[in-house]
Amino acid sequence: MAKTETIGEATLEILTPEEVAERFDRNEIVLVDVRTPAEFAFEHIKGALLLPLSSFDAEKLPGQSDKALVFHCGSGIRSRKVAEACAAAGITQLAHMDGGFGAWKSAGLAYLAVDPATGSMVAKP
Repeated sequence: MAKTETIGEATLEILTPEEVAERFDRNEIVLVDVRTPAEFAFEHIKGALLLPLSSFDAEKLPGQSDKALVFHCGSGIRSRKVAEACAAAGITQLAHMDGGFGAWKSAGLAYLAVDPATGSMVAKP
């Protein structure tokens, strides 16, 4: 069960990588990667959207659907900042992945990465 906390009027879910993977597989969430374009280009979760923290503006996000926005970064620090900005902008269905992409990889979950030998994207693990 996901941990939650209240930020203003919003409830922030703090999800484990496994919880994110389950909800993403069931098409229940929109997974938003807030790392840099270079980090994303090197390795990322297939299907995640890139919206770097450096250019993030919560007020410019499209209207919410029935899917919660789940943010992730490398370690969970940037995604937490983005979630707080979204709460301040009045977005109420949001979450971030505890431990970020590092925790995702440590959990052995699938992602895409550049193969240094060929320069092409390959599925991991």
